[in-house]
Amino acid sequence: MKNVFLKLVWILFISLILLGVPRIAGLFADQFNYANIDPDGAFAWISIHHIVQALLLLPVMFILARTKNYNFGFSLGNKKIGLYFVRLFAKIFAVYILVSLIIVYLAGTFNTFPYPLTSRNILGQLKFQLFLSGPSEELIFRAFAITMLFLYIKGSFFKGKLSSANIIAAVIFALAHVRFEFFPFSLSYDPFQLVYAAALGLAYGICYERSKSMIYPMIMHSMSNVVAVGVSILAGFIL
Repeated sequence: MKNVFLKLVWILFISLILLGVPRIAGLFADQFNYANIDPDGAFAWISIHHIVQALLLLPVMFILARTKNYNFGFSLGNKKIGLYFVRLFAKIFAVYILVSLIIVYLAGTFNTFPYPLTSRNILGQLKFQLFLSGPSEELIFRAFAITMLFLYIKGSFFKGKLSSANIIAAVIFALAHVRFEFFPFSLSYDPFQLVYAAALGLAYGICYERSKSMIYPMIMHSMSNVVAVGVSILAGFIL
């Protein structure tokens, strides 16, 4: 019973870090006025947010790697396995995007962007997705989260193919997409986005654990975001 309690406390502690760091980064990003470089709010705030959240955890990870010898996957790890997962993911995600486009077109449910599709907004958003979204979020929700959770959460499912640490990290990653405010308290979320984030989180986590590197999940994450946003932009002009 004591062991279970300690595991729950550890999960709660890591969850607070994973959900708190992006919140702190958001408060920092709120301190600046982006009207001159990003008047439509398409990319500047979220770019600063992701840079800051990565910088908040990087020193902690470096210290733990040096003092405790924790392996956060800063190296290339197993390149063969890592590139295999990148190629496999690219094929599966391409099919998903194609099917999604067909469904959206037939159902007439395409959602327009919350900002005008100017060249500045498009380039800014695509640069963010390519260079910041994957590296920042995989650093936090895979490299840090899975490594730290695995210290106390050792179980696995499906004959060891899916670790408990990965599942918990994916759930927390999904919860990070819930929008909430304390004063006054409000909570909003998209059920599909939560499931989508959790599913992708599991895929990224499997790649991270098998390749022993955060590099390949970062590539997968950035690739999926760039493709999804890029295709949506093209659809915005066509549909």
